[in-house]
Amino acid sequence: MGFFWTIVLLIVTLGLAWRFLGSYMAAVFDGRVTFLGWLERPFYRLLGTSPDREQSWQRYAASTVVFSGVFLLMGYVLMRIQGSLPLNPQHFGGVTQSLDFNTIASFVTNTNWQNYGGETTMSYFSQIGVLTVQQFVSAAVGIAVAIAVTRGFSRRKSPTIGNFWVDITRCLLYILLPIAFVAGIIMVGQGAVQTLAGPVSIHDAMNGVSQTIPRGPAGFMGPIMQLGTNGGGFFNVDLGHPFENPTALTNFVYMWLTLSIPFALTYTFGKMVGSVRHGVALLVAMVLIFGTWVGFTAYAEHQNNPAVAAAGVHSTVGNTEGKNSYFGDTTSALFNVSMTQTSDGAVDSSTDSYNPIGGFGPLSGMMLGEVSPGGVGSGLYTILLYAVIAVFIGGLMIGRTPEYLGKKIQAREVKLAGLAALVMPITVLVLTAVAVSLHAGRAGPLNAGPHGFSEILYAFTSQGNNNGSAMAGLSGNTTFYNVLGGIDMLIGRFGILIPALALGGALAAKNVVPASLGTFRTDNGMFIGLTIGVIVIIGGLTFFPAVSLGPIVEQLSHGKFF
Repeated sequence: MGFFWTIVLLIVTLGLAWRFLGSYMAAVFDGRVTFLGWLERPFYRLLGTSPDREQSWQRYAASTVVFSGVFLLMGYVLMRIQGSLPLNPQHFGGVTQSLDFNTIASFVTNTNWQNYGGETTMSYFSQIGVLTVQQFVSAAVGIAVAIAVTRGFSRRKSPTIGNFWVDITRCLLYILLPIAFVAGIIMVGQGAVQTLAGPVSIHDAMNGVSQTIPRGPAGFMGPIMQLGTNGGGFFNVDLGHPFENPTALTNFVYMWLTLSIPFALTYTFGKMVGSVRHGVALLVAMVLIFGTWVGFTAYAEHQNNPAVAAAGVHSTVGNTEGKNSYFGDTTSALFNVSMTQTSDGAVDSSTDSYNPIGGFGPLSGMMLGEVSPGGVGSGLYTILLYAVIAVFIGGLMIGRTPEYLGKKIQAREVKLAGLAALVMPITVLVLTAVAVSLHAGRAGPLNAGPHGFSEILYAFTSQGNNNGSAMAGLSGNTTFYNVLGGIDMLIGRFGILIPALALGGALAAKNVVPASLGTFRTDNGMFIGLTIGVIVIIGGLTFFPAVSLGPIVEQLSHGKFF
């Protein structure tokens, strides 16, 4: 299937998901879907709660942090002692303390950054019982927070924004588990490996070479990895491995799984606030940014590598270095942008082998805050933060107190949105500066000059945005990068999540102000343009000096931009 028809089919299927999956999720979180009530109720009794016992934003945030903290501690302990646990046919021992911290921080924060080779480091128990479990749970946390923030916009004079324990239970039972199970059947049917039998050794009689081929329960790990915008693969090369991503169909399904919930949540938002038009406005902003980044990244990767061209070698098929031939250069670029415009991070090609300006696409997409469409849940609540800033600017333009969905946006809301918008760029830039200033940081990249700087900048940008993709040229499995990376991921997750919940709580307590002739509309083209402008300007102003020292100067050093 060519690039054009892949785009067409993706648009059609995502459009269906936006309408029907978005409506279904609204019904789930409104409590109108109850066919698994018999399974829900035991969880509520175990947790000592019920759908009628709602929480303030403070209690909701505390539940989120405590829940994530418990899994952080449990995962750390289990991976340290994995050598003593079952399902370990390779007889792997426990991982180092710094790698353990980095890995569990990564999976708890929905980042899934991997400073290790999955098939050579983690036992089957760790892959299934720790990491795959977190791929379900961390995704549910993100969606639950997005729904709680949405309730803040839809409710009037309410001291509560829902119940965290109810929201994650419903998300797991009605959304993530069923879709991931069906997708897992498709993957295994297409040839993805799903076994607990351990690696297999073969001997090639023709050349006398023996080889050990890793296997494992990868077939059912891939779907939740993508559906939950996690990205942490079973194998070191992730979805570039034929055991995880064997066909063009699985490649397409993986893209659809990654993009479906983040886009569909805009319809959910519109349904829950009583105005689908507002959800459409957010969707259009997401799609315009996403389409632009796909366009210039695919174009850049369809060109020759400038360094190779300068050596007198020319190709008519684009930059194929580090890409599977059955996916091609442009579809690989589409896949990579899909993963970095969400908080997924899985790749089917090597980002380190992209042309400099082609690598600029995934890197800069993350620098926008991953809101087009962003991760499951995190994309929605982050773009709502930017929308609040856009509304504030719009209010200044017309000289009146800004409003969004009838709620007055005042000093507290603007401060919370501004704080959340600046947490990520400040953290990324400070940690990048620390890394390039210290020997332990400069020892990480395997390339010198601008490309080496890009590898460091990409790593902290990816982790700070809870993405997880990487340029493979960075040697990240060191105490320095493991510890700083873990801190980066935790701040990138909770430094935005908590202010977003505080914003939801502040808005839920407000009453609705009737619209008037002076009300700045938030469901038209001007609002869409202003929101995109805020996203691009914040990303551009904070990161342009850094990317100028990396991919831009590397591209220009070869004499041309494209």
